[in-house]
Amino acid sequence: MIHPTAIIHPDAKLHSDVTIGAYSVIGANVSIDSGTKIESHVVINGPTKIGSNNEIFSFSSLGGDPQDKKYQGEIDSILEIGSNNTIREYVSINRGTGDGGGKTVIGNDNWIMAYVHIAHDCIVGNSTIFANNATLAGHVTIDDFAILGGFTGVHQFCRIGSYSFSAISSVIVKDVPPYVLVSGNTAKPSGLNREGLKRHGFNSETINILRKAYKAIYREGLILKDALDILSELSAESDKVDIMRSFIASSERGIVR
Repeated sequence: MIHPTAIIHPDAKLHSDVTIGAYSVIGANVSIDSGTKIESHVVINGPTKIGSNNEIFSFSSLGGDPQDKKYQGEIDSILEIGSNNTIREYVSINRGTGDGGGKTVIGNDNWIMAYVHIAHDCIVGNSTIFANNATLAGHVTIDDFAILGGFTGVHQFCRIGSYSFSAISSVIVKDVPPYVLVSGNTAKPSGLNREGLKRHGFNSETINILRKAYKAIYREGLILKDALDILSELSAESDKVDIMRSFIASSERGIVR
């Protein structure tokens, strides 16, 4: 299961059925759980923990030092990757920093396409999609089921809400609320992500309530406080609206608007 040209540090912990391709390098303090397949020419540095049934394609670089001048070699800087993720060619994911909590975390069931970069201290949830060349600066949070279009760039400390969608080449410098579609440089709201919601089983009644919430935030000319008051009323009709309201109310960077 391990190609003879692969270089495995003696301190690495690999499940017996892990596959390691030709010329891959697995460093110290790396653990990889069952069913994970590492293709050729992959470099994984530690401390890094990788769960089960992931597929990591050629020329990916995982667990490298953070690209942060403040990083001073903190020993508790780690990368954690969950299970059932697909990580395509030339993806780079860095470990965390002491100032950012020490962890970069990737959840489960994510589809991360070629040339994606995920910087230090990012937190990625579950079932997300990163199209080719999407890039996260440090300290970014991506919530479940979000989709980043190709060449999307996300500024540090931004948060991308669940079921949101960014169009190709979007430049995101503020938080994107759940369910919202954004596009442009800099990114502006382009509507509710209705097609994505339908694909994930949101019924027409719920989508219509979310459209009312979207209009209150973006179409009625209201200040944000008044829009949030309307979302509080709509939350009685659907808890999905309350997720949106809570996200916006807790935003520290402000939302795209």
